[in-house]
Amino acid sequence: MLRLADVLQKVEKAHPGADVDLVKRAYQYASSKHTGQRRKSGEEYIVHPLGVADIIAELRLDPASVCAALLHDVVEDTDTTVEQLQDLFGEEVAFLVDGVTKLSKINFNTTEERQAENVRKMVVAMARDLRVILVKLADRLHNMRTLEHLGTDKQQRIARETMDIYAPLANRLGMAWVKAELEDLSFRYLHPGEWEALAKKVSGTRREREKYIAQVIKVLADLMAAEGVKGEVTGRPKHLFSIWRKMQSQGVEFEDVHDVIAFRILVDDKSGCYHALGAVHAKFKPVPGRFKDYIALPKPNGYQSLHTTVIGPFKERMEVQIRTGEMHHVAELGIAAHWKYKSGGQRMSAKDEERFAWLRQLMDWQQDVTDPSEFLAGVKVDLFADEVYVFTPRGDVLSFPRGATPVDFAYSVHTDVGHRTRGSKINGVIKPLDYQLRNGDTVEILTGNKLAPRRDWMEFVKTSRARTKIRYHLRTAEREQAREVGRQLWEAEAKRLGLNPGKSEKKGELEEAAQKLKLSGADELLTALGYGKIEPRLVMEQIIGVEKVAELEKQPVPEKKDGPLVSLMRRVTGGAPPAAIKVDGLDDVLVRMARCCQPVFGEPIVGFVTRGTGVSVHHAECRFAQDVDPQRRVEVIWQKKDQMEPRAVKLRVMSSDRPGMLMSMSQAFSEHAVNIQEVAARGAEDHSAVSDFTVLVRDRDQLERVMSALKKIQGVVSVQRVAQ
Repeated sequence: MLRLADVLQKVEKAHPGADVDLVKRAYQYASSKHTGQRRKSGEEYIVHPLGVADIIAELRLDPASVCAALLHDVVEDTDTTVEQLQDLFGEEVAFLVDGVTKLSKINFNTTEERQAENVRKMVVAMARDLRVILVKLADRLHNMRTLEHLGTDKQQRIARETMDIYAPLANRLGMAWVKAELEDLSFRYLHPGEWEALAKKVSGTRREREKYIAQVIKVLADLMAAEGVKGEVTGRPKHLFSIWRKMQSQGVEFEDVHDVIAFRILVDDKSGCYHALGAVHAKFKPVPGRFKDYIALPKPNGYQSLHTTVIGPFKERMEVQIRTGEMHHVAELGIAAHWKYKSGGQRMSAKDEERFAWLRQLMDWQQDVTDPSEFLAGVKVDLFADEVYVFTPRGDVLSFPRGATPVDFAYSVHTDVGHRTRGSKINGVIKPLDYQLRNGDTVEILTGNKLAPRRDWMEFVKTSRARTKIRYHLRTAEREQAREVGRQLWEAEAKRLGLNPGKSEKKGELEEAAQKLKLSGADELLTALGYGKIEPRLVMEQIIGVEKVAELEKQPVPEKKDGPLVSLMRRVTGGAPPAAIKVDGLDDVLVRMARCCQPVFGEPIVGFVTRGTGVSVHHAECRFAQDVDPQRRVEVIWQKKDQMEPRAVKLRVMSSDRPGMLMSMSQAFSEHAVNIQEVAARGAEDHSAVSDFTVLVRDRDQLERVMSALKKIQGVVSVQRVAQ
């Protein structure tokens, strides 16, 4: 059982002479405040803060961070205030606890919004003090270690959030062991059957594997000694999720995954790394395309190492990583390894600040984003980025997500450069703007005088920064146009009723009308008019009254007046919605299901007012929906499943090209009562196949079940839903 003494020992080892009495007092305070509180496991609550503190000590952070870990729940779960913590433990500890508390304090209407806002707060917290996010990661890791005491639904939800956000974040911060453990724990609860089967297979081959590791270590150690390279050789199995992911991507069984063990050679200096690499390649045949030099081109999170895969001593593929002891220290602890403990605070060097500049970039562009789902999607792109490295004309190295384009490069230089981009030169040759950057490219941006981002750029840009800046510019231009249309509509209506629109606006009547309609001001009112969300007649009713408008129109006031959205849609379309969809709390609005994403019953959806065709309903994660101005958004909800016709969905199955594969997939559809409308299959020279199915499904549950069944077919690599 973990004890405070174990934590104190780690703190003293990492920071000789540190103030451990402060840590003791923090533990005693937290223990007294959490008295009587218990976890779902039945254990006393203090077990959790102590576990978090142990992880922080393992990361070798300073005593203030360990104290914050011990105290991280007292403000939220007890009567303690931040001011009290400041009086008792100092400003630094109180600041860190306050930061961690704020990461999970605000509640939102939907799970997606809540998750997105928490991520946004993480970005802000990281910009203020990176130790805040390290304590939060440690908190999540300890919670994942004790997840078995929660119900299945909570386990799945927390594991999915961990896999989507926290594991990639740990990876981006360079914390290899934290990322690996979070992935394995998430894998256990997201795919329990597959996790258990793989764990048994790995355990069953342990004795054989240990013997193999010992033999290869001796071969490599003898090779290093013969070459005069001083170093330490170790070997370890890859973590379960890593093995499972390789099985999925390659479409093979566990027995066919060859490089499940990674060998590591730690040497004294950088030159020793390349000397050791030369020795390994001279002795064993390298596998083409499997060598990566992260020493010359480090990853953005600071990771440095040489990676190579060779045909090893027993004719088996084996992965070899070569790095210095300092590089290994950074690889394991990531950003935590860059904190320099000093009396009075923590500081990062200018070099380390530059290394983690991506955090500042996240902070920069998140300020331009108001839509939670848009922000969450953007952060996920940045966290999961598989980097490509390119050069500026001056020779500086920049990293981008794989698939990034010259437009992404331009916006990384400056927003104004991105907006004025007209062309690009790659290695001195003019290339189209949708060209996908490759490692080693030298990129030069050609600019014009006008700011004119194009909407089609959204189809190929990859970085969150570029997407956000382009979207913001386009939306601003679209709103200006809508505002101008709205002004024309209002002025025409005012004149029709004999009102002088210029005098009315000067008297502030338009502002008053906006307030009555609960809009922020005249600009928002005119924009809503231009988008068709309200009618000109409704605005005039706020200015001169319903009865006056009726009198001027020489017609009686209707007994029951439709809401503005319903009235507009009737006037525009004369239609009514499918009974399965309810719009903005109303019942008779024409609804059109978007063809780009074809949402099915039960999936998260969002609606947008579309002039002339009613409300267009999209899947909440549809790329088109991310690009539409949020001012056009209306709330839409599923209502009656039994009145919803089956929806056409397109699935793309990547698999091996073997006899009977198509029959197996067709059988899976049949077993789940899913009708196939259309199928197109094609093979490739590498014996892989791509099969596109257009099928009819009733709801999300049926879709998820059949996709899961397809994934279990031997030889199937991936199953994805694609746009029709």
